[in-house]
Amino acid sequence: MPTSPGTPQYGLRGRNVECDVLDRLLRDLRAGRHQVLVLRGEPGVGKSALLEYTLRRSSGFRVLRATGVEYEIELAYAGLHQLCAPLLPLRDRLPEPQRAALEAAFGLGLQAPADRFLVGLAVLGLISEAAEEQPVLCVVDDAQWLDRESVQTIAFIARRLLAEPVGMVIAVRPSQGQELVGLAELPVDGLDATDARALLDAAWPGRLDEQVRDRVIAESGGIPLALLELPRGLSPAELAGGFELPGGAPLTTQIEQSFVRQFESLPDDARLLLLAAAAEPLGDVGLLLRAAELLELDEQAAVVVQAAGLVELGAHVRFRHPLVRSGVYRAASVVDRLKVHRALADATDAERDPDRRAWHRGHATYGLDESVAAELERSAGRAEARGGIAAAAQFLERAAELTPDPARRGRRALAAARARNESGALEAAHRLLAAAEACPQDDLGRAQLARLRAQLVFVRNRGIDAPPLLIEAADKLAPYDADAARECYLEALGATIYAGRLHRGIGSLEVATAARKAPGGQEPLRPTDLLLEGLAIRVTDGYDAGIAPLRRALEAFGPDSGVQDHEFLRWCYLSWIAAADLWDEVRMEELATRAVRLCRRSGALATLPLALGYEAVVRVHAGEFASAAVLLDESDAIVKATGSPAVRYPLYLLSAWRGVAPDVLREMYDHDLEGLADRGEGRGLYGGAGYANAASYNGLGQYDAALAAARSACEYDDLGVYGFTLIELVEAAVRSGVRDEAEDALRRLEERTSAAGTEWALGVQARSRALLSDGDAAEESYREALTQLGRTRVTVQLARAHLVYGEWLRRSNRRVDARQQLRTAYELFVGIGAQSYAERARRELAAVGDIARGRGEVSLGVLTRQESQIARLAREGLTNPAIGAELYLSRHTVEWHLRKVFTKLGINSRKQLVDLPVNRLNSA
Repeated sequence: MPTSPGTPQYGLRGRNVECDVLDRLLRDLRAGRHQVLVLRGEPGVGKSALLEYTLRRSSGFRVLRATGVEYEIELAYAGLHQLCAPLLPLRDRLPEPQRAALEAAFGLGLQAPADRFLVGLAVLGLISEAAEEQPVLCVVDDAQWLDRESVQTIAFIARRLLAEPVGMVIAVRPSQGQELVGLAELPVDGLDATDARALLDAAWPGRLDEQVRDRVIAESGGIPLALLELPRGLSPAELAGGFELPGGAPLTTQIEQSFVRQFESLPDDARLLLLAAAAEPLGDVGLLLRAAELLELDEQAAVVVQAAGLVELGAHVRFRHPLVRSGVYRAASVVDRLKVHRALADATDAERDPDRRAWHRGHATYGLDESVAAELERSAGRAEARGGIAAAAQFLERAAELTPDPARRGRRALAAARARNESGALEAAHRLLAAAEACPQDDLGRAQLARLRAQLVFVRNRGIDAPPLLIEAADKLAPYDADAARECYLEALGATIYAGRLHRGIGSLEVATAARKAPGGQEPLRPTDLLLEGLAIRVTDGYDAGIAPLRRALEAFGPDSGVQDHEFLRWCYLSWIAAADLWDEVRMEELATRAVRLCRRSGALATLPLALGYEAVVRVHAGEFASAAVLLDESDAIVKATGSPAVRYPLYLLSAWRGVAPDVLREMYDHDLEGLADRGEGRGLYGGAGYANAASYNGLGQYDAALAAARSACEYDDLGVYGFTLIELVEAAVRSGVRDEAEDALRRLEERTSAAGTEWALGVQARSRALLSDGDAAEESYREALTQLGRTRVTVQLARAHLVYGEWLRRSNRRVDARQQLRTAYELFVGIGAQSYAERARRELAAVGDIARGRGEVSLGVLTRQESQIARLAREGLTNPAIGAELYLSRHTVEWHLRKVFTKLGINSRKQLVDLPVNRLNSA
């Protein structure tokens, strides 16, 4: 007989569909397939019950559990520690950098600061190792209350474990846990009226007034916990006809109140024990019992709280529902909270876990206490060393609150505000900044406050409002900390470069002028000082004057310069822009590849998307569109996993070179362009997009539109973009018959390219000059362009030189010579995937009587982009673990991908992979 939808086939009323999904997930895991599922639903809707259902059916799995706790949300890695503690004995199997990062994060050592994404890679490896022994099931409840580091790591792992029998089931409230968006989801809704009535009747077998029951069902929204818990603690008379839900209170509060009523009905000692359990979310029963002894609680208290059904004291402390914990803690008096935290602090081993002890001491203190504040400040330093900047901020904030001396309180509040800013908690940073400003500060402190205020503005609004504030801060810092002042000027200059033409009165010229008057830096000059000097001279004295100092700066950021990794990564974006401005393809590639390598090695995923974007732009210029697409796919995946700001301009540029029409580009990237406008990033919005649009229109042969786009982009000297756009302006003006404008653009281009003197610069100069020349002079310039560009890796410009040379030869009635140049151009464009330029070359070939036949597609589209990336790294000789470390994959996932690569390419060994031509490894 078929089961009706509402029948509790799985022991959960109205959850047959959800239980079927979870059962399929477990079957897939047992078959060796990775599975991830996010349960989203309101508090009390039954997410925890579905997790428990999954756990009951998980025989044969290694189970890892974690539960988020609201008031521990700032303690870095607290949730991850819950999840991974059983696996720590396996950490010796990890590569040394990963093991060290994991130990630093979990307080098992005092190594150098651990980037949270290197910790993520370590956890990825740890779970992967565990899965070799048996399938692993990770169950996470109340993910919205996990600390930021933990939830980002869990989301990261969920996206990177592909070939292991690892399952993750994560419960989270609606509209929270944004890091989990994009993973497979199962919405958990309230029960329908039939199931709600049946559940209520089963829970309350006595007399329940019909009107009361209907009202409970209606106002509960079918949420099972509300149906089961709201009536508890009410009298039989109320249940029989006088029941009424509190009007206006959120449902979560109503459910919590039902637990609170049960909590308040307990004896005093039982209440204190339950409060202690709620205040110590690690679930350490031994610690809880030691605290109970210090509180001198009755030995029967543990029996009483378990008999009440609110908590289970087994191997770990397990609350009946997370809302029990939050309800108990919120309902407790301040006096009881202080008492419980004091006992927990005294029960915590000061040697083994000094930071948790300090955290409890901080919550056990009422009023001001310098000794506790100092202990919290020391814990903040250790938390930051473990990569937990958010936890450091929490410790510092509490330390500031407890500090008696106003001046010291101000310094600690400022430190907490800096940490909040670095962790991305901008509202808290603003609040703490205001608190620091209310305290006495010396001149240096006021200057540091001004700098932080300006940095917060820059985060919110990039280049529009930040420059004047950064200059003001730099001026204040100069008498006390010249190095910090110069860094502040460089930040301001970077902000104006972002802003471009959108600056509000204080642009690059004003900042550069102020920077050149600043006190000199220490000797020898740091790379940062050289970069500031070079950029400032470039802006104030012109392009020619800036070349030599900028080249000195680029040398200082070069591969053999000894520049510190953190300094390199902090300022790489400005040095890369400077290299582009100098037409220095070698430096551009060096800077981009080093930035990617450092980010991978250190696990700096917050910076990696930007570095991948730099490298992708280099690949676009080199005509390696497939490789650029792979890099941008990886960047996009990391952005989704980490919640970092999207890096979209390189994809816009790639799409333009591939032949996507600008009107289509605007539709595709309209949201991103709006974001650039909102943040005041004029360089990307006008300079970058204008260059890409002009190149796209020129490829399509729509020269009037290309001319308009190039004109607009060239109205402002955007560093690293302006020179490229002049090339487009020359060609568009020539083709549109606007010779005077073309000659003016060529003059401006030659001033830069002659001064830069690189083969790339001289090549595009010669090609542009040829467009305005005739006879032997034109031919000589075309041949010079081919010679110069042929020595570079800037394939897109070399292919265009062949194209315009062939077009000129055709118009000169040299059809045979034209055919040779146009055929070369066509094959280059087809090979890299520049469709519009390839079509332009095809039309020219047809005009000289040649039919362009498409190249074979045998090797194209064989591999996915990730398979292509892995195949290329394997071809370079990297081992599977090394490839995994490069791409943030487990070694098992790399092995899985390589098996697919071998099958698709018809080979069975790495040696055969090395013997293949590299173009066989292209992706679709």
